[in-house]
Amino acid sequence: MKLESPKVTADKNQQEMFQFLTNVENYEQIMPDSKEKFQVIQDDSFLFQLKGMPEIRLKIIETDEPNLVVLGSTAEKFPFRLKTHIAEAGDNKSEVNMEFEGEFNAMMSMMIKSPLKKFITALTENIGKL
Repeated sequence: MKLESPKVTADKNQQEMFQFLTNVENYEQIMPDSKEKFQVIQDDSFLFQLKGMPEIRLKIIETDEPNLVVLGSTAEKFPFRLKTHIAEAGDNKSEVNMEFEGEFNAMMSMMIKSPLKKFITALTENIGKL
């Protein structure tokens, strides 16, 4: 399954946005309002929980400075990658969008597609408010 968020423009240049997104503590600032739990585990990983969802642990698994930050799930039962693409968008601005990639059976995909789409859209919208 592959989902994409809309692109947003943020008031940080490309390098600043990359630095922001490679500091896992900052993800708490862009989580949706339905966040019930957020905890930094290591310098490159954190866990979070949204209302009605299980805890999810994410780890920075790849970076391409200053264009890309990739988070990966550490759960074997729920394997996915969340790619954040960062592009320069003029003076002190960047354009950001997220791409979700995961391998799930058809039933699981039907159940999680809508909540996941809302989640990545909320993350990118909150990045646009930074």
